[in-house]
Amino acid sequence: MKAQRNIQVILVTISILFFASPPGGAAEIVVIIKNIASTDGEVGCGLFTDPESFPMGKPDVQVWLNASTDDVQCHFKAMPAGTYAVSVSHDLNGNRKVDTNFFGIPKEAWGVSNNVRPAFRPPRFDEAKFTVPDEDPLVITIAIDD
Repeated sequence: MKAQRNIQVILVTISILFFASPPGGAAEIVVIIKNIASTDGEVGCGLFTDPESFPMGKPDVQVWLNASTDDVQCHFKAMPAGTYAVSVSHDLNGNRKVDTNFFGIPKEAWGVSNNVRPAFRPPRFDEAKFTVPDEDPLVITIAIDD
């Protein structure tokens, strides 16, 4: 009877440890944003998996941080292996979106992963995408410009 009880306790403990552990293949993505011109407003980092919503639609995960003239780091923790793209912006007026002019050109500083900056169109997901392989942290750097 006591042996059976001990086996039950061990099985329950193993089950708890198994389900409480982080999923396999989960990695941290660290995005370092450079060239922030002022401490006004916030810096937003959007992590995308959907090419249709990139770069200015609704991201899968959004992080907002206080702006700083030092580099700012966005952390996306426990992300499964896969293909992603990141869009960042310096939101000066606090509306948490990239303001654009009449022609749709951003009026606030912005950038995307791989530092893609096409001259006459928004960057495409396939130009900005990167792969998160497994459990190793991935660090990418984005320089923002007006």
